[in-house]
Amino acid sequence: MDDTRILYNDTCPVCRFEIGAYRRQADGLPLRFDPLTEAHHYGLTPDEAARRLHVLQDGRLLSGLDAFRAIWASLPRTRWLARLTGLPVIRPVLALLYDRIAAPALYRAHLRRQRRLA
Repeated sequence: MDDTRILYNDTCPVCRFEIGAYRRQADGLPLRFDPLTEAHHYGLTPDEAARRLHVLQDGRLLSGLDAFRAIWASLPRTRWLARLTGLPVIRPVLALLYDRIAAPALYRAHLRRQRRLA
């Protein structure tokens, strides 16, 4: 298995919490966790990267639910979640919720944090 690179918003408290849980499970696994400053390795700008979770796996750039599913499939404790979220009825609903609600809300919070820092 090639390394799976995970690009996440390291300035986001929710994202850091989630990635922290994955890191604790990933000991010895070929997972690499990259902050937004590494977005260029994914062919993205930091702003594009901040809009959603991205994973680079086997030369493919995955984002959103597909990125989460790739991470979950790589971790022993969450493989069941990757399978469950791939079911035909569940997958489109979760993808829609992430794309329309979760990702935009997290991105708006990111923009607010950036404005406060400026």
